[in-house]
Amino acid sequence: MEELHKIFQENILESMSEGIMVVGFDGVMRYANPSALELLGFEEKELMGKTFASLFFNDPENDDFSQVVIDAITDRNNEHKAVVIYRRGKDTLHLHVRSSFLVDTKERKGIIVVISDLSELTETRDAFGRFLSDDIVKQLLDTPDGLKLGGKKQTLTIMMSDLRGFTAMSERMDATDLISMLNHYLGEMTEVIQARKGTIIEFIGDGILAIFGAPEETPDHATNAVAAALEMQDRMESINKWNSERGYPVLEMGIGLNTGEVIVGNIGSEKRTKYGVVGSQVNLCGRIESYTVGGQILISQSTCDLVNSELEVSKMMTVYPKGARGELVLSHITGIGEPYNIHVHMIESVLQQLENPIAVSFRKLEGKHEIKKSMYGGLTAVARDAAFMETEAELEVYDNILINAGGKLFCKITDKTDKGYELQYTSVPTGYAGWLKDARSS
Repeated sequence: MEELHKIFQENILESMSEGIMVVGFDGVMRYANPSALELLGFEEKELMGKTFASLFFNDPENDDFSQVVIDAITDRNNEHKAVVIYRRGKDTLHLHVRSSFLVDTKERKGIIVVISDLSELTETRDAFGRFLSDDIVKQLLDTPDGLKLGGKKQTLTIMMSDLRGFTAMSERMDATDLISMLNHYLGEMTEVIQARKGTIIEFIGDGILAIFGAPEETPDHATNAVAAALEMQDRMESINKWNSERGYPVLEMGIGLNTGEVIVGNIGSEKRTKYGVVGSQVNLCGRIESYTVGGQILISQSTCDLVNSELEVSKMMTVYPKGARGELVLSHITGIGEPYNIHVHMIESVLQQLENPIAVSFRKLEGKHEIKKSMYGGLTAVARDAAFMETEAELEVYDNILINAGGKLFCKITDKTDKGYELQYTSVPTGYAGWLKDARSS
């Protein structure tokens, strides 16, 4: 029976896709299955009975691999693991190496080294590396199931950001300049998000979807997300200085944050997968972001409740987003206290009263689409990035409208009074200044 058990074990080891090596505490190679021999580039007769040091120490290119095994041999109390680069002739492999102990009648006789080939995941690592910090990439690869399909429910903080009026801007910019401007902007934002332990899920044109709290679980994910959002808005000044030096337009960004339970993990198929996040709380974050104007950060109450530093709140607003149950209270955040001490300030628009109203036609927007019906009104006061409009049309606060004003002037309604509506410009056409000058003089 003992001989049968031994044969059974050997058959299992021989058929395993992972490499298995057994090394005695004297450093002598005792066993290597076919997968280990193939991965390391050896014949069985070259390994058996020889010391590990004599086989690998003369190969400086694979010092990292040798060090993991030597550490495991010399340290008889702890198991070891690492992801290392292993060069086999012209091939460069990414190996996950982990050790355990060979035990005989409760006495440790040596180590068992398990070698997994991650080379096929190199492309995945490169893709992750563009969005995740090095620490998070390493965590994913060091975890045996880190890159398998599947997800889990987890409470984390979601961030969505978007440039105001980017679609209209893209229609009038040279393609090369547009990409150059966008790449610089996204690069700066990526740096901030990663520094605050955020994970960028994807770039959606000029928009960014990021999460805080996964795959590296952090209890202060809401606080990190708020700090990142404030730093992102703060960095817009240097971004726009860079744009100005190249003749590019000024960019304004809105950011929405929401905290809730989502499903996060590797989503897709065996042929194509990505690290992603799904759930109603993600959709709600998109709704929150849609209420922002340039330079603004809006966060849900669920995010507010988890922030462990003092928040500077400019104002509170109650909205009724589609798909949500009841009302949603949002906070416009302009700062966070110790230990972050980050504060941003939006320049308040000062409306100048017009002697005579300027007649305008406009249309409501649903998402990115115009409602065909034209409506009419009159601008009675204007500022650099805002206006006041009187109209008989029924509009709601946070509606988006498109005014014909020297081109497509995109606006968001920010307040409603008995006399009319306050408008915040979200994208100003190049012909607006000339149109306004002509309209005021006529």
